[in-house]
Amino acid sequence: MNQKDEKEVKSMFVDKAEIYLRSGKGGDGFVSFRREKYVPDGGPDGGDGGKGASVIAIVDEGLRTLMDFRYKTKYAAEDGQNGGKKRCSGRDAQNLYIKVPPGTIIREKETGGIIADLTENGEEFVIARGGKGGRGNWHFKNSVRQAPSFAEQGRKGTERNVILELKMLADVGLVGYPNVGKSTILSAITKAKPKIANYHFTTLRPNLGVVEIIRGKSFVLADIPGLIEGAHEGIGLGHEFLRHVERTKVIVHVVDVSGLEGRDPIQDFDQINDELELYNPKLAGRHQIVAANKMDLVFEDDKYDAFKTEMESRGYTVFPISAATGKGVDELMQHVTLMLDDIEIEPLYSEDEYFVEEDKGPAEMEYSMAGDIYLVTGEPAERLVYATDFDDDESLRHFQMILAQRGVFEKLKEMGIQDGDTVRVVDIEFEFYE
Repeated sequence: MNQKDEKEVKSMFVDKAEIYLRSGKGGDGFVSFRREKYVPDGGPDGGDGGKGASVIAIVDEGLRTLMDFRYKTKYAAEDGQNGGKKRCSGRDAQNLYIKVPPGTIIREKETGGIIADLTENGEEFVIARGGKGGRGNWHFKNSVRQAPSFAEQGRKGTERNVILELKMLADVGLVGYPNVGKSTILSAITKAKPKIANYHFTTLRPNLGVVEIIRGKSFVLADIPGLIEGAHEGIGLGHEFLRHVERTKVIVHVVDVSGLEGRDPIQDFDQINDELELYNPKLAGRHQIVAANKMDLVFEDDKYDAFKTEMESRGYTVFPISAATGKGVDELMQHVTLMLDDIEIEPLYSEDEYFVEEDKGPAEMEYSMAGDIYLVTGEPAERLVYATDFDDDESLRHFQMILAQRGVFEKLKEMGIQDGDTVRVVDIEFEFYE
């Protein structure tokens, strides 16, 4: 396959993409006091910040590829609105919905763990949750502190790089070497219209069709592009196409038994199965039926008989067919239809393959040194500094009280701090004295 053909493949059917996501930050709480005509010293009435928007994946059955994600790779959700006066809460941001086709797997890029496996139309999953809004200053009023001049900062959103993989939803997959007649079979028994030609590499994209041989019993059939040796290693776009076999309950292995191209059907059968097992050992356990195709071109019965005997000795059921004339195809599909009734759906992934977000518990202060300066950083420190009015005595006392409650001074003592040493909390510096 030349570079032009490879570009055509990728432009026609995109089934893998990497995107960056950021959920919205929560709105900040507001600092405000009542200012009424006859109430000169009114109480605090700063409102709460609104919730930041989450990034949510939603399945749209009208989509068939991940093409849209080739052109847009960054998605940032809206931040929550800040609080206002008179206890007015900020507006919650509208969630950002990302549409994906049925059969989309979402992986966390760094670990490769599975975040979600989305298959049903309309199914939703929160990939990145929005930040919580901060509380306004009226929440901090008590019997001692009558006029708190500080509020909470909204919590940050979540940033995440994810991999989207499309694994097509098909009950039955047609596999086999290139040019064995899979596309012809699909077009003969479904309304699908795949491009059919004498490709010695592969059909350019997976094709889906609905089969209903027995009235009231239908299933989805996928023509998986022809595989070649080394497909499990990604040779010849192998990885891109092998993933679409993983969801199938039954594999129909199409083999050219005519031998007109000088190929050995048994060797071809073994080679394809080797590629399936090397790519994913679970595929070796799938129910498999052998379709001995191009029987209209078999002029020596002993060739087919030898092939059938070998396959049946391995426990496979063999159906002699001719996709070109249609002979035997209905019988094959009737057998497949009845088989599907007795096969239970197995989970595509085990529990240990899923991404589990680490529960870090409440965020902690972080401590380090920069020369002879003691540094206190981390999200709690940033939120505290942001909420403090350092020109207001009461707000400053609250700042010191929180540092004491969080054990910051004790930790600094353990690090060896002495009176007169400099402490920097985020970007605020002061001298330490007990």
